[in-house]
Amino acid sequence: MSIDSTLKREGIKVISKLNTIEINKIASNISVKIANAFPEHNINQHDLFISLARLNMYISEMPNDMDMAKYFYKNNSIYFSKNMDLEHLNTLALHECLHFMQELKNKHGKLLRLGLYNMEGRNNSGMALNEAAVQHMASVASQSPLDTVKYYNMELSTESPDFYPLQTALLNEMIYFTGTYPLYHSTLYSNDVFKNTFIAKSNAKTYNKIEQNFDLIFEYETLLSEEVNKLAICSNELKSVEKIKKLNSRIDAFKKIILEKTLETQNIIILNCFTNELNSIKTLDDVLSFEYNLYNFNHLIINTENYNFFNDFYKDMMNKLNEKKEFILKYGNILAYDSMMNELAQTQEKTYGFQFFKKLFSKIKLLFEETFREKDY
Repeated sequence: MSIDSTLKREGIKVISKLNTIEINKIASNISVKIANAFPEHNINQHDLFISLARLNMYISEMPNDMDMAKYFYKNNSIYFSKNMDLEHLNTLALHECLHFMQELKNKHGKLLRLGLYNMEGRNNSGMALNEAAVQHMASVASQSPLDTVKYYNMELSTESPDFYPLQTALLNEMIYFTGTYPLYHSTLYSNDVFKNTFIAKSNAKTYNKIEQNFDLIFEYETLLSEEVNKLAICSNELKSVEKIKKLNSRIDAFKKIILEKTLETQNIIILNCFTNELNSIKTLDDVLSFEYNLYNFNHLIINTENYNFFNDFYKDMMNKLNEKKEFILKYGNILAYDSMMNELAQTQEKTYGFQFFKKLFSKIKLLFEETFREKDY
C-alpha cells in the first residue's frame, strides 16, 4: 500500500510541509527533553537531534481533534495536527518521536519490533503495552504530574489522564515491582529486559496474560469509541429510538468489559507479584520491606464501587507474613536454613545421622511452605 493510500485510510490530509528551520526547532526541543528525562540510558542529545532533523514533518488535517501527531516508519515522516502548538509540543508529539527512536528493522527495511511490541511471527504481541510505555515516557519527559481521574466508573491515578489512562495506570503497578530502568531500556532499545525482569518478579504466564489483557482493553476501547460516534450521528439525525437504545446497550456492555478486564489485570499483578515476593522472604529485614511495599501499593490501586480484592488480599498477606515472621524468629533466617540443607546435600556419607537431619529439615520446610505455596490465577 502506498503512503498516499495509507494516509487516506488513516484520515490524514497533508496541508503543508515544514521547512528546515521549523524542523530543526522541533528536533532540538524534543531531543533535549528526551535526553534530559532519561540520562541513564545513554541517549546522545546531539545524535538524536540529527536523526530527528532528518525526518520529514508535515502539518495535516487529522481524523479527529484528539489526534495530534502520527509517525509513519515507511517514509520516515511525522504528521502534526494543524491544531498542534509547535512551540509547546505536547506528549503526543513526544510519543510519536519515541516510536521513531524505538523502531527495529531488518536489512530489508521491514519493521520487526517497536519497543515492547514484537511484530515477528504470526502472533504479534505487546502493542497496547508498548503504547502505554511510550505514553508514560512521553509524560515523564514532559514532566506531567500525576492526576486522579475517573473512567468507566473506575477512579485511578495516572500521569496521562487523556491518553491511555487505564493502560498507564496498570503499567505503573507493574513498574512498582520492576523499577523504571528495565521498562525505559526495553521501550527505547526494543529488547526483553522489562519482560524478563517482570517475569522474575512474577512468572511467564502472568506476563503473557497481562500483555493479552492490555490488548483486549485497547480493542474494546476502540469498539466503544466507534459506538459512541455512531450514537452521536444517530442523535443528530433523529434516528429511531430503538436504534439509539441498541447503541446505548452496546456502549454499556463495552464499558463493563473494559472495567472487568482492567480490574482482572490489576488483580493478576497484585496476586502474582506479591506472592512471589512473599515466597522470597528470607530475613526479618525482608519481612519489613514486604510490609512496606504492600502498604504503599495502595496509592496505585484502581478503585471502583464494591472493589474489595486488595483489602482482602492485604489481610491474607499480613496473616501469612506474621506466620513467616514467627518461623524466622523461631528457627532463624531462611537463608541459613537453605545453606544448611545445601551443606547436607553435599555430604557424601549416607550415614544414619545425615539421613535423620535431612528428613527432619525437609519436614520442617514442607510444613512451612505449605502455607505459602504459589497460587495460580
